[in-house]
Amino acid sequence: MERFARAVAALSRASGVIGIALILVALVVICHMIFVRFVLGQSSIWQTEFVIFALIGSTFLGAPYVLLTRGHVNVDLVPLHVGDGARRVLALLAAAGGAVFALLVIWSSLDWWWEAWRFDFRTASMWRAPLWIPYASLPVGMALVLLQCIAEGWAVWTGRERPFGLPPRDGA
Repeated sequence: MERFARAVAALSRASGVIGIALILVALVVICHMIFVRFVLGQSSIWQTEFVIFALIGSTFLGAPYVLLTRGHVNVDLVPLHVGDGARRVLALLAAAGGAVFALLVIWSSLDWWWEAWRFDFRTASMWRAPLWIPYASLPVGMALVLLQCIAEGWAVWTGRERPFGLPPRDGA
């Protein structure tokens, strides 16, 4: 299981790099679009859709990295005021809740992605981009989030990580 946790952490880091790359590519495409529209006076066809899809993809594909680094919004009011045992239970419940949520999103989005793939759904613009590509970021990103939730739950369960990354509570 230790190898699994290391592999999941590596996948989460890779997904973070992919998320950053998508944001950087979107930035370059925005600059290209501004140049084409306002300097050359031509219309842009694909740039706006590409930027939207890249930012959506970066959100879902970068989510496992955010979870790995605890970069998400974390309400730690309760964990700060309870003992170590309760913190452990809360951390395990949070990991289980995250895993269930990820499973539900994967289940729902796979059908959506499969329809776009099977029936070759495309955007309504002149670019006619295949929609299965941006739709794939949701089940793939959530599958990686699921794996990260499992790895985090295991780390807390086995004592390899402190719940919520908090230090031990004095006198608790």
